[in-house]
Amino acid sequence: MKLVAVTSCPTGIAHSQMAAENLLQAGERLGHDIDVEVQGAMGTQDELSSDAIAEADAVIITSDTSVSRDRFDGKLVLKGTVKDGVNNAEAVVKKAVELAEAGKTGSVTFGSGDDGEDADTDAGSDDSSSDDTESDEPVRRGGDPEKGLFARLKKLFS
Repeated sequence: MKLVAVTSCPTGIAHSQMAAENLLQAGERLGHDIDVEVQGAMGTQDELSSDAIAEADAVIITSDTSVSRDRFDGKLVLKGTVKDGVNNAEAVVKKAVELAEAGKTGSVTFGSGDDGEDADTDAGSDDSSSDDTESDEPVRRGGDPEKGLFARLKKLFS
């Protein structure tokens, strides 16, 4: 099967390259032809050709930044984080192959907190926004405030 992938992270120095390497190795190990484009601080490396995109059965995007999807119209596009590409590259490739063989098209979100079955990412966004409106309490992010950076610095300097 022919796959193409794009990796990108905000800094673009290490993680996007690690994700690209892992996706390449996983694809080859599973017997698939895969081309990977890396977008980062140094610009775009190994840019995907229009021929490679046209021949692709699926597109994998592992990115923590926005990646233009215009050139992937009509293709199955799997979207996840760079962490997925670094830690779970084989599972990502297997999911792309599984969905492509099933004839799926459109956008599918996968990742560490997602089971990858949502074929419509807009529906997932609607669900999360309705949860926010039900509760007037602010969303608390992070862990224990006693273990946060500010608390540790305060203890250090007091």
